Amino acid sequence: MSYIDLSLDDYLTQFKGMDYYLIDVREEDEYADGHLPGTVNLPLSELEARYREIGTDKPIVLVCARGGRSAQAAEYLAYQGYQNLYNLEGGTLGYMKAGHPLEK
Repeated sequence: MSYIDLSLDDYLTQFKGMDYYLIDVREEDEYADGHLPGTVNLPLSELEARYREIGTDKPIVLVCARGGRSAQAAEYLAYQGYQNLYNLEGGTLGYMKAGHPLEK
């Protein structure tokens, strides 16, 4: 595997206070409905054209609604030579169900 699946608990522990990219690959309307604090929206549908906007100098955590699209994004970025890729399992819905507030 070219990325690491990351549970919510591991994400909250491992990345606390760390400098990293947090990329939400959901579409703009989904993102507008609520997203994890600090995320940057880069829809999966635009990833092929815009992936170079993501730096390679820090770990990259990818998130979507449940973890499927972010896994696809992680695979694509790995194919492009990116490293230190993480897929947030359970995605935004898991984050919200665990009682964490979303930003709008």
